[in-house]
Amino acid sequence: MAEANPFAPPPGHVNVPAWTSLDDYLWHSCDIVADLLAGSLARRPLIATTARLQRGDRALAVGPGKRSTWRAPGNGRYQHNSVVAVGNPAFVIGSLLGSAVGNSARRREAARDAQPRWMVDGPGEVTITRQKLHFRSDAAGLDLDWKDLSAIDLVWVDAFQTSFVNTRGQQVTTMVHTPWASLAFALAAITAFPAHPRLLSGGWLPPGFEQKCAGFGRPCRPAARLAAPQ
Repeated sequence: MAEANPFAPPPGHVNVPAWTSLDDYLWHSCDIVADLLAGSLARRPLIATTARLQRGDRALAVGPGKRSTWRAPGNGRYQHNSVVAVGNPAFVIGSLLGSAVGNSARRREAARDAQPRWMVDGPGEVTITRQKLHFRSDAAGLDLDWKDLSAIDLVWVDAFQTSFVNTRGQQVTTMVHTPWASLAFALAAITAFPAHPRLLSGGWLPPGFEQKCAGFGRPCRPAARLAAPQ
């Protein structure tokens, strides 16, 4: 199966070249990755962040984000109601039928809730560092150390997806929507997945992005080619 293109426009979309705010994020992502590969991250200005950093680590980018987790909202259990009805036959039959219909509806709803799906955990702030992605949220924080990830992918231009084993030994699949998604993917791949197809192909940037930058008078450093082992 061909690899999905996270930069492909939706069906029916007419692509009109324009410089967008997301292009700014991608341009800066190229600059950060180029500095990383050149060993010159130290020259970059310090970025303020509330994330707790390990010794030797540094924040490279901070921005908005939203986290989703692949999970089931329920476990298949439901409250089974038993009805004891007395009285005339019509009343008894109606009561039992109503109870059966209610139990059947609750059983179907419980079965649907037992099926995993993308569940939105809420918005927050994303900090990208040399070593990890930190997601700060009032609902549920998250630290994704690049070296602890089981799998990664860039599923959309602004969505970074990954899997990891949590502290309870459970495999968790999560997605972070952020305009820094391409940067997160590139750093994670360079650190822990150097043979990732999207890294080797330069597919973590939109096709023709360097040419687009040049056309708008904002030439970018060729980070996509530099990231792919020669």
